[in-house]
Amino acid sequence: MSEEIILELKNIDKSFPGVRVLKRVNFTLRKGTVHAIVGENGAGKSTLMKILSGMYQPDSGEIWLEKKQMHIANESQGIAAGISMIYQELNSVLDMTVMENIFLGRELTRMGLTSKAEMRKRTRAVLAGLDMDIDPDTVMRRLPVATRQMIEIAKAISRDAKIIVMDEPTASISQKEVGELFKTVRKMKEQGISIIYISHRLEELPEIADEITIIRDGECVHHCMAGHIEKNEIIRFMVGRELNDLFPKTSVTIGEELLRVEGLRKVGVFHDVSFSVRRGEILGFSGLIGAGRSEVMRAICGLDRYDSGAIYLCGRQLHIKSPSASIKAGIAMIPEDRRRYGLVTIRSIRENMMHAHMGAFTNRIGLIDNPAEKAAINAQIQRLKIKTSDVELPASTMSGGNQQKVVIAKWMIRPPQVLIMDEPTKGIDVGAKYEIYKLMCELAAEGIAIIMISSELPEILGMSDRILVMGDGEIKGELSREKATQEKIMVLSAGGCPS
Repeated sequence: MSEEIILELKNIDKSFPGVRVLKRVNFTLRKGTVHAIVGENGAGKSTLMKILSGMYQPDSGEIWLEKKQMHIANESQGIAAGISMIYQELNSVLDMTVMENIFLGRELTRMGLTSKAEMRKRTRAVLAGLDMDIDPDTVMRRLPVATRQMIEIAKAISRDAKIIVMDEPTASISQKEVGELFKTVRKMKEQGISIIYISHRLEELPEIADEITIIRDGECVHHCMAGHIEKNEIIRFMVGRELNDLFPKTSVTIGEELLRVEGLRKVGVFHDVSFSVRRGEILGFSGLIGAGRSEVMRAICGLDRYDSGAIYLCGRQLHIKSPSASIKAGIAMIPEDRRRYGLVTIRSIRENMMHAHMGAFTNRIGLIDNPAEKAAINAQIQRLKIKTSDVELPASTMSGGNQQKVVIAKWMIRPPQVLIMDEPTKGIDVGAKYEIYKLMCELAAEGIAIIMISSELPEILGMSDRILVMGDGEIKGELSREKATQEKIMVLSAGGCPS
């Protein structure tokens, strides 16, 4: 491993109104290495990286790049200094081409006109360097998420990036695509590019990281070489306590059938989908990305139309044509993409938690019952351990894990009969996952039926009472909790028959 230090962050402090986010943080990055940063949501990881990129300014501390002290006043200066960030929510312009995305904001010109031929040539060169055979004129919207992520990497390399920050790069891609990403990261290391790798998937770290820094409550609490620490020890440093059972599944008496779906079909998307879920049951939906799991749930909740089939709740057939009709009937959904579908990030935390329930907190003359509303919000903040100094702050100011808790809290104020949770722990840390798992068990004990879609097989196996496996838009098989294994799920996902 290289001993050449390319970056030093010294005694970085940062506070927002009422909250000290970073406390004299020190961090060192070596040339041509992958340095992983881990910590709970709200620990300060993203804030530290936004300071490095120029999005935020530190209250105090120093940034040293290649042994020179830097003042990075904005993101443009960060890019000019050789620092690029690839965010979990990708910044691609979906209706522009690959080439246009790579050169967005720095288009090449010749005699005052945009030189598409030269940009196309350079795009092909940078893609070839990453072993990517993609037409530069392909519209981004046509590409899968994993490929869009690789385009963001290509964009960073085309800017001559010396340091690339990757924020949860594997949160939305399949295991096969993770392997391809890791090949690309290793190739970047060979080219001398340094990677800061933020991830909540602790099992990835031994494979890809050279060093690990653990942040808790705004402070660096541990640093080590990646091969010198076990997963359970990382968790202990992250959360400040032992999590002896990552999946706190409790035994619940499963009651009568609540939701039944018969022969649901949408041409070209899913077909002949039939299943039921009972009171107090956690029904896991597994399958590869693109199997049709989310699309089925969107149809059940009125987000998308379906062509044929029937949906029953408590034995009564429903004709759901909108999300509001679904909510009124007693079915709610926590979507996979919380920022796009679960939150209005420019609105306050309070508004995001309450906007589905305004009628329930309005008095006879149409005014909001503020004390009752405040009590309901505070109860959920305490129950879910949501970190916020003020519920009037925009939801955009929260970490990803706390945003997810707000989306969940919205449905805990007036719980539905059936709660659909699509990738409920995507992109959040192990401590927050544990809190969400405990909440799922509590809800099941209260008689709520939970449908959980997850791409994480340990989560599916650890939390489900029963597992349905989807592939190619249909249910390939069902497994009981007692008989389910990762191997059986993967065989069913691929269309096989497990022994």
